[in-house]
Amino acid sequence: MLIWNLVLTAFSQSPRAAQFALIFITMIWGGTFLAVQYALNFSTPMFFVGCRFAVAAAVIFLLSLKSMSGLTLKETLAGTAIGIMIAIGYGTQTIGLQSILSSESAFLTALYVPLVPILMWVIFQKSPSLMTWIGSALAFTGLVLLTGNGFSNITLSYGQVLTLICALVIALEIILIGYFAGRVNLRRVTVIQLMVAALLSFASMPLVGEHQLPAFSWPLLLIATGLGLASALIQFAMNWAQSMVDPSRAAIIYAGEPVWAGLIGRIAGERLPLLALFGGLLVVLGVLVSELKLKILNSPQNNKDA
Repeated sequence: MLIWNLVLTAFSQSPRAAQFALIFITMIWGGTFLAVQYALNFSTPMFFVGCRFAVAAAVIFLLSLKSMSGLTLKETLAGTAIGIMIAIGYGTQTIGLQSILSSESAFLTALYVPLVPILMWVIFQKSPSLMTWIGSALAFTGLVLLTGNGFSNITLSYGQVLTLICALVIALEIILIGYFAGRVNLRRVTVIQLMVAALLSFASMPLVGEHQLPAFSWPLLLIATGLGLASALIQFAMNWAQSMVDPSRAAIIYAGEPVWAGLIGRIAGERLPLLALFGGLLVVLGVLVSELKLKILNSPQNNKDA
């Protein structure tokens, strides 16, 4: 038992383990787009988002009962701020999925990666690197191609606009998680943020025209429970891993999300037009380029010592 505890402790403090955890949740995350879109056959968007995060909150709460007694005001505020971002981000994304393909939603959502350093520049005055600007230009070009129009006629559909709002809000969520990581108790903050996300999603239902609860159905229950468990795992793993993984490296790992979503969507029969598919690849390339750091190798001066 002692050896097992030592192994778990070493694993929980390993940056490499944290990176593998992020890769794993990125694969799960990529599969949620199609699952959410299917769930909308049985539910309205914000009700489903509320159910999803209510399940996630309940799971994390039950696993964190012992630590909840030490909840502080700082942790409550941190969880509330992140929870608001989650509700807005996933809410706009889910509503957008009513009118665009799941793979397209994933590619557009991935724009949050180059947005993170740009928002860090706006908020904290941290200047983005040249590669960030190049990556952002590539991602913007990909965005234009994803819309199905050329540069002479850039128009966005309702679903695309909502998904872009989602990307912006998720970028803010990533910044908040990075800001609070290492300063607060991860379990307590995760419980609060998921509770806030669920409550805010339910409360916003009338604001988006959802005045009636959807009829009970087993597919809805199973999908909401499954995605709730996945959301709990994703949120807790993100909070834990980002305390050990550099935000830039984490962002590169997250870039795999639309790739997984695209693969799963294609298996399910989704077919993006060739131009839009190329645009999606440009978005992923832009995401990767934005996080590259050019290493200028300075040749050491050769001392002519005898």
